[in-house]
Amino acid sequence: MKDKRMTLKEAVSRFVKNGDNVGIGGFVNVRQPVAICHEMIRQGFKDLTLSFQSAGMAPELLAGAMIANPDKFSIKRVELAYWGHEAFGLSPAWRYLAERGLIEFEDWSNYNMSARFKAGAMGLPFIPTRGPLGGDIKNTSRTKIMDCPFTGRPIALLPASNPNVALIHVQAADMYGNCIIRGTDATCAEIAMASAHTIVTCEQLVSHDLLTSNPKDIMIPFPAVDAVIQVPYGAYPGACRRHYWFNGDHVRQLLGCIAPMCKGGAPDALKAYYDENIYGVESFEDYIAKIGVKQLLADKAAEAVHCERLV
Repeated sequence: MKDKRMTLKEAVSRFVKNGDNVGIGGFVNVRQPVAICHEMIRQGFKDLTLSFQSAGMAPELLAGAMIANPDKFSIKRVELAYWGHEAFGLSPAWRYLAERGLIEFEDWSNYNMSARFKAGAMGLPFIPTRGPLGGDIKNTSRTKIMDCPFTGRPIALLPASNPNVALIHVQAADMYGNCIIRGTDATCAEIAMASAHTIVTCEQLVSHDLLTSNPKDIMIPFPAVDAVIQVPYGAYPGACRRHYWFNGDHVRQLLGCIAPMCKGGAPDALKAYYDENIYGVESFEDYIAKIGVKQLLADKAAEAVHCERLV
C-alpha cells in the first residue's frame, strides 16, 4: 500500500505507451473514463488497441481524435462487444474507420468479452464457455472449439484479454487505489485486475478508513491500481450514478461532427470540436469549466430524480 495520487498528465505519461492495448471500463456512456481519454488525446499516442465490453464516449473520443488528426493519434485494432451511445445510436466513428479499412476489429458478445477479462484477471491464458457456440462469433474471432475431456460435448475456448493499461472511472477511491462503484459495476474489476497497469479517476477521493469501513463495498482492490486522480465530472458528458446524468446535447454535438463524414462530409466541424474542447484547454477541469455551472447543476438534478425513481 502506497500513496498513488498523481496528476492526470503524470499518470497518462507514465502508464500509456504507443502500441498499448488499452482496456476501457464503464458501460456504454455510464462511468466512461472521459477525462483520461482527453489527456491521452492531448499527449498523442499511436497504434493503440482498444479492448472493452460495451463502451461509448471513451472510444468515440479516441477514434474521433484519429479521424481529426491521424498524425497525432491513431488506433490500429479494436476488440469489443458493442460500441454505441444508449439512445443516441451506434458509433459513427466506428462506422467511419471500419468502412474505410482503417482499423482491425474483433467482434465478441458482452458475455464473451467479460469472460475474456475474467480469464485475464485469473491469470489464465483462456477460459471455457458455451457462449460462441450458438452464433457466428466462433467463425469471425479467435475462438477455439474442442471436445470437453469430461463430458465429450463441444466447448469454446476464449483467449484471455490482458491490456497493458486499464482506464477506469469510479465514484470513490482512497489514495491507495481501493475503489467503490455505485450502480452497474460492468466489468471494471476484471479489466483492472487483468491489466498490467490501471489508471483510476474518481468523483471523490476519500479517506482509507471511511472507504474500508464496509469492506464489501470495495469493488476494485488497491493491488490492481497504479494511479488515482480525483476528477469530478470525469465521465462527462456521460453519466455517473449518484452524481450526474447525461448531457444529451453535448453527446449529440460530438456525434453530429462525425456522422456527416461517413457520407463524405468535411472534417472541419470535428477538428473545431477538438480544438475547442481538448487541444484548446490545459486540463479536463478547464473543459468542465466551459460547460457552465447552470448546465452541470441541471445534470446533477436529473441524476437525483433518476435515483429517486430507482428507489
